[in-house]
Amino acid sequence: MLTIAQATYDAIVAHAKRDHPDEACGVVAGPEGSDRAERVVEMVNAAGSPTFYEFDSTELLELYKEMWDRDEEPVVIYHSHTATEAYPSRTDIGLASEPGAHYVLVSTREHGNNEGPVEFRSYRIVDGAVTEEEVAVVPSLD
Repeated sequence: MLTIAQATYDAIVAHAKRDHPDEACGVVAGPEGSDRAERVVEMVNAAGSPTFYEFDSTELLELYKEMWDRDEEPVVIYHSHTATEAYPSRTDIGLASEPGAHYVLVSTREHGNNEGPVEFRSYRIVDGAVTEEEVAVVPSLD
């Protein structure tokens, strides 16, 4: 199960809506080994595409250096789908390289960047196997 704070949920959803109609992407870092999604890091979709996301390699390297310096790891790796359901595509599954991470997908297909609910789902992706997990949004992680 993924447990995230309401503020983290809100930040991910806001990023997905703001970048619509292009896919948004980012990472939520947390202390190594804790499974605590604490620090939202919005990334640039280098592909600039409504159907594909790609982390900028330089930006991603800088993020990993920063996480190492802070004894953090990627707890959540998120991106949005703008025209399809919040389920990993074959490409998403192929790119999933962090077996310990929660892969969050947010679908903005129904309301785009307007007011209205989104589809927010989380998965574990290990060796190409996709397992959906429950998401608990709590007031805070404390």
